Parts: sequence; structure tokens; C-alpha cells
Amino acid sequence: MATEKFIKEPIHIRQKKLANGNLSLYLDIYINGMRSYEFLRLYIIPERNREDKERNRQTMQLANSIKSKRIMDIQNGEFGFRSLYKLDTLFFEYFRAMCNRRIGSESRGNWGNWISCLHHLMKYERNERITFERITPEWVQGFRDYLDRDAIAWDHDSRKRVKGKPLSENSKQSYFNKLRACLNQAYEDRIIPENPCRGIDGFRGEETTRMYLTIDEVKILAQTECEYPQIKSAFLFSCLTGLRKSDILRLRWGDIHHQGEFARIIFRQKKTGGLEYLDINHQAVELMGDEGKPESHIFADLLTTSATNRVIQEWVSSAGIHKKISFHCARHSFATMMLDLGTDIYTVSKLLGHREIATTQIYARVLDKNKQKAVSVIPQII
Repeated sequence: MATEKFIKEPIHIRQKKLANGNLSLYLDIYINGMRSYEFLRLYIIPERNREDKERNRQTMQLANSIKSKRIMDIQNGEFGFRSLYKLDTLFFEYFRAMCNRRIGSESRGNWGNWISCLHHLMKYERNERITFERITPEWVQGFRDYLDRDAIAWDHDSRKRVKGKPLSENSKQSYFNKLRACLNQAYEDRIIPENPCRGIDGFRGEETTRMYLTIDEVKILAQTECEYPQIKSAFLFSCLTGLRKSDILRLRWGDIHHQGEFARIIFRQKKTGGLEYLDINHQAVELMGDEGKPESHIFADLLTTSATNRVIQEWVSSAGIHKKISFHCARHSFATMMLDLGTDIYTVSKLLGHREIATTQIYARVLDKNKQKAVSVIPQII
């Protein structure tokens, strides 16, 4: 009986557990007695539902595709001497992998923007097997034109929405920037020799209206009963600290540190990932209620975003304030209140955790005391 000869695969997909619970995928390559590793920057996430399972399946499919290509390079004697670029990489698999990497590490809203961009890309390009070799400047310009002229907002959304509405300028800017980020990364990963986005102008976003409450209106709200006291406390807490809802929901008693008359919150922003040190006054401390265990959340009973905003709007209306107010307007209210009280813009920027002073200057334009002073000196002419 002839002895079968088994050829051992020179490449295996391995997993490395990360601190956040994800598994980082890498190739374990063993050729001619030499071992090397290639980290794929692909991640398997904990599977909590069917959607997670499908994402992991697509990630493993991409990892196996890369593995097969490397094995083929070895068999052709090209490993280590192959083409410097991987133009045959499937564009949509690569883009999906970039979406998956953002799960858990970025805000759900930003991840949702990546997914929405993917839907628009797939509507623009029907060939799901398109490779980076065919992602040319003309193709990129075509996607830009599609966003500008043909794309429909919420076209892929199964929820009840106003259909047939063109994309806003900010949505166009966001989606095109997602494609730009993908191609920038592909260039860094040496998949493409040149970036096809170069020389193609993006979109200029529109400055949105920043609705806010005045100091007097916040005082009125504080004296008005709200159907959900915890929502009232959290909203007023945001008015006094400028914290986003996402950061308030994550706030634990262990994040609070007392220093003399002040309490300080030491936390990491969910949106930017930056470590922040925020001093808060006694009014904000009172809104937190009785101190609990270090690991317990301070504001734990808030509703979903849409339900919370409905409660806030009803509360605002019952207070006789005729403005369209959401939870995030509390952050705007804090910023304008600080500027109105004479706080310099640099300090306000630090309190809000902004990385760029230009972001804070938007509030300075909203509340421009110099303009108010200028028009107030116009003499009576009527």
C-alpha cells in the first residue's frame, strides 16, 4: 500500500486576543525553516446576535482570501518578490472590513455612516467583485456625481421615513469622506500604487442650526416638572457640564474625584477617545444624586434616544418654551452659556473637549455679543 504524502500548508490563520475582547487575525507563515507573521488588521468580534455572526463570516472570508493569495504567491515562487501592490483585492470586502473594525471602537452613529456609505457604493457599483484595479479617478468622480445628483436619503432604510429625499450636503460630504478614508488606507496598505481620490474635490458641508436654551430658559426648565425625573436630571447635568449623552450614559461613580470645593470627572470621550479632566460645580454634583458603588452608573434609567428626545420636547413645551430641543441641545446650551458669561473661547473649547478651536468658534458665531452691542447703538430713526 502506497504511503500518501501530505503537503503541510505553509500559511495558517491565527488569532490574538485583544484587551477589548476582539480577536486580531494574522497569518503565520513558515517557509524554508523561517517563520514570519503578517497582521491583517481584521478582527473577529464577540457574537451577540445574527448580525455579529454575519460580520465575522465576512471577515473570515476576507482573511481566507488573503491567505489563498499568499499561498499562490509561494507556489509561483513569487513570495517576497511578488508585485508590490495587491490590485486584485476585492474592494467591497476591504470596505466591509473597515466598517467592521469600527464596531465598538467608535460611536454607533459613525459606524452607521460607514454602513450607509457602503449601501450607496453598492447602489452605484453593481459589480460586487470589483477589484481595486478598477477603482480609477473616473470611478471616484462617478461616485461623487452619483452622491450629488442621484443618491436618495434613507433609500435602504426599511423604517418609515420620508422617501425620495435627496441627500443633504453634510451627508454627501460624510459619505465621500468615507470613500476617501478607505482609499487612503488602501494606499497605506500598499494595495494601490496611487490614490485615485487625489485631485477630486469633496463636498463642503453646510453649517447646521445649533439650537440652544438661554440661561433664563434653563432656569425655567429646572422649575418645571418632567414626566421622567432621571431624564430631567441628565439633561440639566449636560447643560451644566457640556457632556454628550453618550458620555453621560457611560459615567460611573468611580469617575468622580473630589478636589476641595470642586468635583472632577476623569473620563475618556466616546466620540474622540480622548482622556478628559472636567471640573463640575456643586449644582451638577447635586443632580447626580446619592453616591453609589464605583462601578455603578450615575444615570442608568434613560430611554432610547428617540424616546428621550420626545420626553424632552414635551417637557420644554410644557415650560412654555417654543423651541425644538433634543438632548444634544443641552451641550449647545452649555457652550453658549459659558460664552455669554464671559468665559474665553480657549477655556470653553477645553471644557467641551474639542480638539480644534475652530469647532468652538461656531458657538462664538451663534452668540456674538459684539454684533449685539453694535446694533444696539443704532439711533432711533423710526
